[in-house]
Amino acid sequence: MLSILSTSNFAPFNIASEEYILKGFPEDVFLLYINAPSIIVGKHQNTLAEINRDWVEQHKIPVVRRLTGGGSVFHDPGNLNFSFLMRESGETDRSFARYTKPVLEVLHDLGIPAKLEGRNDLTIEGRKFSGNAKTFIHGKTLQHGTILFASQIGDLSAALNVKESKFTDKAVKSVRARVTNVSEHLKQPLDLQQFITLVRSKVHSLYPEIKEYSYSETDMAAINSLVQDKYATWQWNYGRSPRYNLSHELRCKAGGIELYLQVNKGIIEEISIFGDFFSAREIAELEQALTGLEHQREKVAAMLEKMDYRSFFGEVELAELLEAMF
Repeated sequence: MLSILSTSNFAPFNIASEEYILKGFPEDVFLLYINAPSIIVGKHQNTLAEINRDWVEQHKIPVVRRLTGGGSVFHDPGNLNFSFLMRESGETDRSFARYTKPVLEVLHDLGIPAKLEGRNDLTIEGRKFSGNAKTFIHGKTLQHGTILFASQIGDLSAALNVKESKFTDKAVKSVRARVTNVSEHLKQPLDLQQFITLVRSKVHSLYPEIKEYSYSETDMAAINSLVQDKYATWQWNYGRSPRYNLSHELRCKAGGIELYLQVNKGIIEEISIFGDFFSAREIAELEQALTGLEHQREKVAAMLEKMDYRSFFGEVELAELLEAMF
C-alpha cells in the first residue's frame, strides 16, 4: 500500500489524480489532499442546480465533477480530503465504516465523540463534519471523504446557497445538513498540519506494510494531461449533467419574458420563449439559433449578441437574459 500526501491545492488536479491512481497504480493507495476554495459536485448531479453561480463566478471558484455519486461539497484550505483506492475481492467489506474508521479513531483519541451516522456521514453531537462517497471502477474501490477541520462555514453556505430553483430534473440533489468544524470540539489546541500527521499515523498503523510515495514527473505529466482533457473542461464539469428542464420568467423594461429550456448532456435541445414584449422579428429565429448550442454562459451570450437580441425583445440587458437562462 502507498501513502500519498498531495502537494497540490488545485482541485482539478487532485480529483484527476484519483482517476489516474485507479487506472494506473497496481498498489492500494491512501491519499490526502487539501484544495483551495472549490466546489466538488457528484457524478450524477446537475451542476447548475447545485451552485450559487453568481458567488462562484465572483470568487473565481473552480467547479469539478468527481467520479463518485452523492451530493456537492465545498472545499477550502481548512478542509482535509482523504481517499482510499483499494483492490478488493467480492468478500471484502466495502462499507463506509471500514474506511472512515481511522478518522473516527483519531477523533476518539482526541476526546471527540464522533460517529458514523446514516449511511455515509460523520457527525459530532448531531452535526456533520464529513461526507463520504464511493464507487467501484477500474477493478478498484474508491472511497473518499471530506473532513471539515477549520473551514469557512460562511463560504460553504454561500457557495452552495442555490437561489429559487429554476430546474426540473431527476438528478441527485444535495441534502443540506447542519455542519461543524472539528477544531470547535478540540480539548487542546491543534492545527491542521498536526491533525494530518495524526491521521496518517493512524492509517499507517492499520496498514503496517504501507510506504510513503511522491508523484514522479511521469505521474505529474499524466495527471495534468487528464486535468486538461477532462477535469478542467466545461464538457465534464457542466456538460455531463443529466437531462434537465429550466424555466424562468423575467420582468424587465421590455415587459415579461418567459424562457423554457430543455437541456440534455449540456446541449439545448429545445427552447421556447413567450411574453408580452414587442418584437421586431419572429422569435422563432432566435429559438432556432439557440437550439443545439451548448448551455454554456459564454456561448449563449455570444449567440444572443450575434442575433441582436434587442431586435427580438426590445429594451432588455444581456445580463438580465443570461441570469434568466442559467
